[in-house]
Amino acid sequence: MSRNYEGKVVLITGASSGIGAVAARMFAERGAQVVAVARRAPLLERVIAECRAHSPSSFYLSGDVGEQEFAERIVQTTIDRLGRLDVLVNNAAISKHKHIYHTRAEEAESVLRINFLSSVWTTFAAIPVMLRQGWGAIVNVSSFAAKLTPPRESLYAASKAAMSAFSEGLWHDLAGSNIHVALVHPGPIDTEIWLKEDEPPSYQGKKYPPEIVVNAIFDCIERRRYEVTVPRRNPMLMTARFLRLVLPGLLRWGMQRSDPVPRAVIERARERAAAGKRLGEVDEP
Repeated sequence: MSRNYEGKVVLITGASSGIGAVAARMFAERGAQVVAVARRAPLLERVIAECRAHSPSSFYLSGDVGEQEFAERIVQTTIDRLGRLDVLVNNAAISKHKHIYHTRAEEAESVLRINFLSSVWTTFAAIPVMLRQGWGAIVNVSSFAAKLTPPRESLYAASKAAMSAFSEGLWHDLAGSNIHVALVHPGPIDTEIWLKEDEPPSYQGKKYPPEIVVNAIFDCIERRRYEVTVPRRNPMLMTARFLRLVLPGLLRWGMQRSDPVPRAVIERARERAAAGKRLGEVDEP
């Protein structure tokens, strides 16, 4: 596919800020008709106003892709209004960064619904459309955490790992269909997700601009790449991958040293367990 997206229709979830908002603008600048999806309508309005400067037919849909009916409806609404769907970018996600002792089991459902199941629902709705067209591209924005789980990221990493495994399965199932599925694994990207963590993150290193993720999305579509990690050739990410494969014990030691579990957190968890409380019941008397 060329770098000119004139006449193409691109549906992007999680488009009110961060990677999704930048993707919407950059696709519109290349001529695409953009459908931006997220929960925060006021932010979507601003994103689409910028898109319409380049692509007047772009529009937004506000709602929760963690609800199956809405996730499927955004695909159908795109077809009803624009007649086709060329690129689906599954980018919507929520963070979940806190100790397992502070996490309720019920929190897993909301994380999985938004970070993983939403991509399943939109993909299942999009595939018949792309089959009729004879072509399509689906790009799933996963996370480097799906490859290497940091401390306090068990649920978030699990949701992204599920998305990654789903995508890898589609590589095989859709072979010969001319529907290309790609995975992008961002490392530390400078978005507002860092401000929404349940507990303060320990990471203090460099954060990269969302544009590098969007450029990876373009690369996946245009060069039919299946999997890209960004930033590429980052020493920290490359070292972590190497240690995970060759010296996993050393990697665990290093991660636990970088973000240790305070002894007080463990002792308070023991006290709550002795009192018969479930994990995550930290506020009850």
